Amino acid sequence: MSTTTKKTSFTKALNDALDQGMDRFDEMFLIGEDIGEMGGDFGVTRKLWAKYGAERVRDTPLSEAAIIGTCVGASMVGMRPVAEIMFADFLGECYDQIVNNAAKLHYMFDGQFKAPLVIRTACGGGFGGGPHHSQSVEGWFLNVPGIVIVAPSNPADAKGLLLASIESDDPVLFLEHKALYRSRGEVPVGYYTTPLGSAAIAREGTDITVVATMRMVPMALSAADELEADGISVEVVDLRTIRPYDAETVLTSVAKTGRAVVANEAPKIGGLGAELSARIHEECFSDLQAPVGRVDGLDAPIPFSVPLEHEILPGEADVKAAIRTTMEASR
Repeated sequence: MSTTTKKTSFTKALNDALDQGMDRFDEMFLIGEDIGEMGGDFGVTRKLWAKYGAERVRDTPLSEAAIIGTCVGASMVGMRPVAEIMFADFLGECYDQIVNNAAKLHYMFDGQFKAPLVIRTACGGGFGGGPHHSQSVEGWFLNVPGIVIVAPSNPADAKGLLLASIESDDPVLFLEHKALYRSRGEVPVGYYTTPLGSAAIAREGTDITVVATMRMVPMALSAADELEADGISVEVVDLRTIRPYDAETVLTSVAKTGRAVVANEAPKIGGLGAELSARIHEECFSDLQAPVGRVDGLDAPIPFSVPLEHEILPGEADVKAAIRTTMEASR
C-alpha cells in the first residue's frame, strides 16, 4: 500500500478505485444508468467516460435486469464488469439475475465458469428519499450462498475494498451508504486492496463490544467517545464485509469484553443484527455478562417526512442507550 495519503471524500475514493482498476485491468468495464457523461447519480463515475470512452463506460436503458444479465454473460467470457444500480431498492428488478445466475454460476458449472462482477449500489436512508430510495437491503441477500456483500464505512476502506472486489472472482454486492458519500478521510493515493472478509477494530476498548456496519460505525465511534467520559470503554468492530463476515474478530472481541451490542440500520426482523446476535449467543454464551443488545431500524417503510424518518431509523442516541442498557444489565 502507498504510504502517501490524501484527504478525500468517500465518493472520490470510489472514483479513484474505478479509475485505477480500469487502468490496470483491460477486461474491466463500467455499466449502468447515467454513468457516462453525467457521471452517475452520485458522481462516482465522473470523468471516467471522457477518459476511457463509451466502449468501457456504458450507459444503459432503465433496465436493471438487462444490466446484470449483461454482466453475468460478460463475466463468463473473461470480462470484469462493474455495474452501478442507482439505488439499492432497484435490486429487486434484477434479483433473479443476481441470486439464480451470478451466485450459482461457479457451482452450477463445476468451476468451469466464474462470475467476477461487482454490483455497486447506493443504500440507506436519512435524506428524505422515501420508501423506494432509502432501504437497507443486505438482508435480502444474506442467505444466498455464492454472493459476497461488502459494506465500507470510511473513504480508505471504500477504495481498498472496491479494488479487492474488482480483483475477486466471486460476484460482489458493494453497498455504499448515501449518508457516507460526503464523509472525508485520509486515503492512500496509489493502488491497494483491503482484504474481503476481514473486519477491523475501529476503536479498542475493554468493557463492551459494538459490532457495526456502514453509517452505524461513525455513530458507534462518536458514542464511544462520549461514553468514555462516564468510564465506559467501548470497542468498535467495523464488519466491512457482511457476507462472509469475520466471525473470528467479532467473537474474540466479545470474549474479551464480555458484553456486546450489534448495530445496523435495517429492520430488526430477519436481518444482520439477528444473525450476529444469534452467533454471539451461541459461541460466547459463557463469556457474556448480559444479553446482546440490538440497535436496528423499526419494522416500517421509510417515510418521505424527514422527522418521521428519524423516528424510523436508528441514531447515535440509540447506540448510546443500548450500550448503557447492556452495561446496567451486567451489574
